[in-house]
Parts: sequence; C-alpha cells; structure tokens
Amino acid sequence: MFKKLLSFIILIFSLLLNAESQVCSLPGMTAGNAIPVCGTSVFHQAQVVSCSGNAVAQTGCATTPVTSSNSFWYKFTCFQTGTLGFLISGILSTDDYDWALFDVTGRNPNDVFTNPALAISINLYGAGIPPAQFPESPTGCKAGATGNVHCAGSANGNSPFNEMPTITVGHEYLLMVTNWSGTQPGGGTAGYNLSFTGGTASITDPKEPHLQSSRAICDGTQAAIKFNKRMKCNSLTATGSEFTISPAVANVISATGFGCSNGFDMDSLILTLDAPLPPGNYTINIRNGNDGNTIRDHCDRDIPVGENIPMVVYPVFPTPMDSLQNLACAPDELILDFSSKIRFIRCNSIAADGSDFRVNTLAGIGGPVNVIGAVGICGPDGLTPLIKVKLAAPIQTRGTYQIVLQTGTDGNTIINECGQETPVGSAINFTTKDTVNADFTFNISYACDRDAVSYFHDGLNEVNYWKWNFDNLRGSSVQNPLIHYATFGQKFTQLIVSNGVCRDTSDIIPVFLDNEINAAFEATGIVCPNETASFKDNSTGNIVAWFWDFGNGVTSNSQTPPPQSYIPPRVTTDVFPRLIIQNNYGCFDTAIQKITVPNSCYIAVPNAFTPNNDGLNDFLYPLNAYKATDLLFRVYNRVGQMVFETRDWRSKWDGSFKGQGADPATYVWILIYTDIDTGKKVQLKGSSVLLR
Repeated sequence: MFKKLLSFIILIFSLLLNAESQVCSLPGMTAGNAIPVCGTSVFHQAQVVSCSGNAVAQTGCATTPVTSSNSFWYKFTCFQTGTLGFLISGILSTDDYDWALFDVTGRNPNDVFTNPALAISINLYGAGIPPAQFPESPTGCKAGATGNVHCAGSANGNSPFNEMPTITVGHEYLLMVTNWSGTQPGGGTAGYNLSFTGGTASITDPKEPHLQSSRAICDGTQAAIKFNKRMKCNSLTATGSEFTISPAVANVISATGFGCSNGFDMDSLILTLDAPLPPGNYTINIRNGNDGNTIRDHCDRDIPVGENIPMVVYPVFPTPMDSLQNLACAPDELILDFSSKIRFIRCNSIAADGSDFRVNTLAGIGGPVNVIGAVGICGPDGLTPLIKVKLAAPIQTRGTYQIVLQTGTDGNTIINECGQETPVGSAINFTTKDTVNADFTFNISYACDRDAVSYFHDGLNEVNYWKWNFDNLRGSSVQNPLIHYATFGQKFTQLIVSNGVCRDTSDIIPVFLDNEINAAFEATGIVCPNETASFKDNSTGNIVAWFWDFGNGVTSNSQTPPPQSYIPPRVTTDVFPRLIIQNNYGCFDTAIQKITVPNSCYIAVPNAFTPNNDGLNDFLYPLNAYKATDLLFRVYNRVGQMVFETRDWRSKWDGSFKGQGADPATYVWILIYTDIDTGKKVQLKGSSVLLR
C-alpha cells in the first residue's frame, strides 16, 4: 500500500514538474500571437500559467535576463504620436510583475529575442527578489517617473515605474508582462488588470467597425463576410446568431472566423446555412446575437444593429481567364488577375511547374518564351485572386504574345472554388515594349560670353518621355534641348527616358566648358631711378597670344617679357601697364596694374617746414621712403615731449600738437626703418625748424 502511495506521489510531482517546465505556447503567450488591446478598455488577464520562455534581447539590465517565462504579450498600433502611459495592477498586492515594451514596426515579432534595439522601455524592479521586499504591483509608465530602464532591486534609483516613452503614429508595439512571483515562495498568480492612461498618445483605432462586403460560396450553402477592420473572435457566436438572410430562404446555423482557431481577431468569417440559396439577390443583416452583442472591435465598439450588405448568388460556371495585369519592363512573370471575378481559383489546382500555361510568340524579334512555374496569392481559404506565371527569362524586346491555358501535369487546367475548371485553350494576347537606353551625346558651341550645349538622345524603342537635369538647377522635357551657360567650368547632366513601360536613367555626365580666360600678372610696384620693373604672367585658360603695353612706350608679345626701365620723372608718377590675352576661341581679356615711378628714392627729412597751408613745405615727414619697411618716425619738442608719431611715411606732421598749432622752434626727430633692398635696419636722427 505504501509503495502505491509513493508511486502516486511521484507521478503527481512529475506532472507538476512538467507543467512548470512547459513552453509558453498558449495564445497570447508568444510574441507572434500577442493579444490585441485598445486604449479605452481595461484588459483583465486571468491567472498566469507557469511556463518557460526565452530571454528577450536587451542591453539595460545585464545581470538580470528579461525572461519571457510566465508571460503574456499584447500588441497595439499608435494612431497619434505622443507619450504612452499604462498601469499593470496585480489582483494580489504581493504579485511581482515585470515588463518590457518593444517597437516592432516592420519586423518579425520574434526579433525581440535577438535585436536589443527593439526594446524601448524595461522594468524588472522586483525580479528574482522576494515580493515582500520589493513588491512590483502596480507598475508601468506614468507622469513624473524617470528613466526607461529599471533593473532588479532598489539600487541606483530603480523603481516600479518608468517615464512615459514617446510612441509614433503608424508604428506597431509589443508589451510583454511577466509574472515573476508565480515561481517564488508565497507568490501569487491571480492575474492583473492592464489599462492605458495618462499619456498623450492614442492607441485607439478611430475607425468605427462596419460590414464591408459579402459573397456567396458556390452552391449558396455558405457566405463569406468581410469587415472593414479586424474584430474580436470572442464576440462571434459559434451558431452565427448575429446574422440573418433575407429573403429568408435559408437560416444561418454556424459561423467561423478566419484566424480564430489560433488567434484573437479576424477580418472575415464564413456563415454556413441550413439550405442552399438559389441564384438571386439577397441581403445579409446583423443583429445582437445570443451573447448580447453584434461583432466587436478591440475597443468593444459593436457593428451597429440593423446594418446590412447585399449579396448575389450566381449560377455555378467556370471562372474565365480573360484579364492580365499591366506588364512591367522586361517582364519575367505574367500576372493573371481574377480579383474582379465572382469565383476565385483554388490554389491546389495550380501546377507549381507552370505546366497549366504556355506562351506563344505572335510577332516579335525575341526567341521563344518558356514558362517555368506558377503560384497563387493564397488566402486562409485556399483561394487566390491572382496567379503569377514565372518565365524562364525576361522578355526584353518588343513583341506580341499570347498566354494559353492547357492541361497541366496535375491533370487539369485551373479550378475555381466551386470545382469548375476553366476550359483548355483560354487565351489572352499581350504586347511587350523594348527596353530603353538613356545614354546621350552632346556638342559644345563655344563663345566668349556664354557657351551653348546641344544635347541629343536617339529616341529609339518608342521613347516618348525625356527628363533632363542640368546641375540640379534646371531641366528640360524635350528630346534634344539646347542649353546656354553663362559661366564656364565643369557642368553635370543626367537624363531619364521612358516609353511608357520601360525606363532608364543615364550616368551623371560631366561637360567641361574650358574656354574661360582670366588675364592677370604681377609687376614691380615701385620702380626707382636706375631700377627696372619685372613682369610675370598669371593668366589662366587656353591662351594662345599675349600683348603687353608697359606704359613706357614699349610693347611685347611674349608670355615672359623682359624687365622694363622708366625715365625718372620730375615728380613721382604712376604708370599703368596692361596685358591683353587671347584664347584658342578668339576671346580676349585684359588686366591692368599700377606702377609708381618716383623722381627719387633717397630717404631724407627736411630741415625746415612752414605749415601755413600755402601748398609748399606744409608738412614734416620722411621723403621718398618707397624702399622702407617697418618704419617708425617720431618728433619731439625741446623739452623732450613727443608731439608726433607714425609708422606710415605718407602720414605727415602738420605742425599741430593737442589740437593747437605748435610754437615755432627747432624740433628733434628720429627715423627707424629697414631697407627693402639690403634688409638692413637704418636709424637716423636730426632736427627740423618749424617756421610760421
């Protein structure tokens, strides 16, 4: 007896152990099968099931893994950008709930286990710590909280609440809520309430729920109904008591939502009737079912009672093959379109090797077109509105072709949902366009003020669209534009062409306008008696001729002319030599410089001056200091007081001091400078008499 009891205890313990270690695979307990939630409702999660799950990827809490064990997942879409606030309140105050929020827009939900960048907010405040020490209920995101990652324990400012993250309109999110205390001594798993409150974002779909369309299935014993959005599966009764059909030729006896066998929401359903509907026009009406509602969306909004949609029951006949989607350029597949037909095609009637179809060439220069496969765009009902017929190679040339239906290797052509086979020999003619080439040529007409560039495209293969781009500044839509450029140098041009089907874009082609010329030269700035001036050409461009006029009666046609001398004038004189250049296109440009020719370059200070404004000897300054640099000139009165100072020899003393005319007297001056030719520093001292 004791052995039997012991065996029973071991069996029970084993079952409990297996239950504890089961994988989290129930609906809502995986990232890929999350529960849809709405911002207007409080979601009650009943007792959490103990199970084992993988850790999600995250970088915030390195020592404590964010486990998906004992978790439920929730999904929602943001309909208005803003901050997200939410509250997780355990039924038991000692419950410890951890959570993580992910942005999974455009991603596989299971990427949360491998991509740490998807986690935008994490809270593990009480993870792994007895709940009596750090209870984590309630928890969530609320105003006034700080931080978007709180790890286990109260160290480093960790707390049960995070700041409210900003979520973005159109993005999709996953919230994982984990019950840690369910595996702890004394922990509870009585469940929790989840509500979204306090933030400025909206996760409530503004679209009101409605019936969208319906269609009869084959013999009229079933009808398919589509909604304008996804609706709750649990709002539909199994008997379809929400629906009636008028005229009342038959009654609804059952209803099944698409995706409801392993999910929480549906976008369409199938009604089953107790008798077939004869061909004719009917209306499907919605009412409150046996559960007290019609069909509800995630925000618990019902489709209005009394709403209805029409439905036509057609006689059973084969679905015609008569429509082909517009072909792309160089098509490598043909898409047969049945979306406007009454009956779709069974996916299992399409031979995967494409043997249901062949392509005949009626006119064209290309070779034979071979079919290598076919596939449907199959829905959960096993039907497809499209068939993609795969070709062995793209059709790159212009031609007229015909796709023909034939019996495939599966022993049939294609069969619609009612079991009707489309007849052998059904055919559709189609045409293809040649591929196009956007390469172009150009010709430059050079001029002196602005150049003109003629661009040419051959227009072959029925090109009827041109889009030219010139330096991202201007464009043209003509085949062969003429563009004038007011500046020279490197230009860039690109062309896009199309024949209505095929399109091509050229490379960005550089066009170099090299006829710009700029005359420039260097010349000796000051030419003292018995000195010469040198000249250096700094002109740019494709120069073929030079003409110098040195201002001394001498000219030259050499690019590097000889030094020039100037006759000392009676008074210092400025001359203006010039250079005229010519390029290979007959364009000219001129540069002019100034040369000062002093009558003397001997530096001296007068021994007397008369500042009486008669135009003669009115100032005291170093004369002819053309060859001086780093100059300093100072004047002192007889008591040693400095009355004038300058570092520019052309700045002259007018005999005034502190705004008043200085007294007639003898004044001492000093002159310091560096001789430009020798580089030697010169210091001079003397006196000058101020006379009135």
